[in-house]
Amino acid sequence: MIAKSKKAQKVVILDIRKVAAFCDYFVIASATSMRQVNAIAQAIAQDLIKDKIKPLSSLAQNDESGWVVLDFNSVITHIFYKPMREFYGLERLWSDAKRVRAA
Repeated sequence: MIAKSKKAQKVVILDIRKVAAFCDYFVIASATSMRQVNAIAQAIAQDLIKDKIKPLSSLAQNDESGWVVLDFNSVITHIFYKPMREFYGLERLWSDAKRVRAA
């Protein structure tokens, strides 16, 4: 889904089952532009819909907030514009959650 490059930001997966009851995992990613944030969100949603996995809410087209959230019930994906990710610091906020290595 997300091609690796020198400019790509790392993707972090947090297992939050022991620290929150509303979902099992957070996937946190960032991009270097708003256009890229929206493209990543759309690609994730489209790929999962092909597998008959639908988000709980619809994806806003051309979101300019700097933070797109895709809620798949047990997995919530956060895609940030890089400065917004640094500002909100979800990894710090959920520091009690266990980090999961992606395959």
